[in-house]
Amino acid sequence: MEGSPYEKPLKRLLILLGLLIISPIVLNVAFKALKIYTENPGVLIAYALLVIGICMILFTVYFGFKTFQSFLDVLFRK
Repeated sequence: MEGSPYEKPLKRLLILLGLLIISPIVLNVAFKALKIYTENPGVLIAYALLVIGICMILFTVYFGFKTFQSFLDVLFRK
């Protein structure tokens, strides 16, 4: 038995909402860590968090477009 055609886009939307919450928090923590840490081990962790945060933001934008595209495909039966 098949599931609802809206099941996959709804799951993607929930993942997108999680990414929309988590990715700016990671980026914010990275900038605060850069401001606080001046010694070598802390700065490396802060830069690693900064790179992870930027990658998460970019992936969130991409995933958002793909999610809305899947919603439109289901709505218009492409």
